[in-house]
Amino acid sequence: MNKVCAILGVGPGNGLSFAHRFAGAGYNVALCARTVDRVTQMASSIGDAARGYSIDVTDDGSVRRAFDAIARDQGPVETLIYNAGNAPWGNVDEIKAADLLPGFDVNAAGLIRGVKAVLPAMRAAGQGNVIVVGAGAALRGRPGTLGFAAAKAAQRSICQSLARQLGPEGIHVAFLILDGVVDLPSTTQRMADKPKEFFLSAAGVADAALSLAQQDRQAWTFELDLRPSGESW
Repeated sequence: MNKVCAILGVGPGNGLSFAHRFAGAGYNVALCARTVDRVTQMASSIGDAARGYSIDVTDDGSVRRAFDAIARDQGPVETLIYNAGNAPWGNVDEIKAADLLPGFDVNAAGLIRGVKAVLPAMRAAGQGNVIVVGAGAALRGRPGTLGFAAAKAAQRSICQSLARQLGPEGIHVAFLILDGVVDLPSTTQRMADKPKEFFLSAAGVADAALSLAQQDRQAWTFELDLRPSGESW
């Protein structure tokens, strides 16, 4: 039976690239997002190894139903890629304290919901991977990224806690720090004045995720920075 990779938060950028890369490596892939028609269409472009599922990472019941369906259709999840994430943009004068809560629900609590859903099967197998798509904002806050940076910093701290607890059980937790603008067609068109070197390659991010999922457990990476050659950091 093929290994199963579930991707939470699939869009036309990193999420779809993850699906293509893991399917190409022989995995069954579960594409998960709130709009089932969208991910079903994306899955059909990949082939028989891919299926689409509706999920709302802020809802316990939705997460449970999605992973029950994945296990029934494809088998137990061996690799979870958590790519869901949103948060308010703005500085302290522009956002309210309550505006931070939805970002924490998606980036932090949603991650916990996803991990809890896959943990029993990973523990039974004595192995597994949890790969979380973070951002440079997890390491540094700027005025306009107050809400996003706070949510991503919380997500990174959760990953550290998970890695320390689950590593001895054979479950690899890794945090990807994406520092750049992903090369979506819509983004490159909108920023047509930027050279190719300015953009972060979604295909390259997917390659990095696959390498993390295949690492020797005696040389695991916890945190991996990814940035384009033209990024000013």
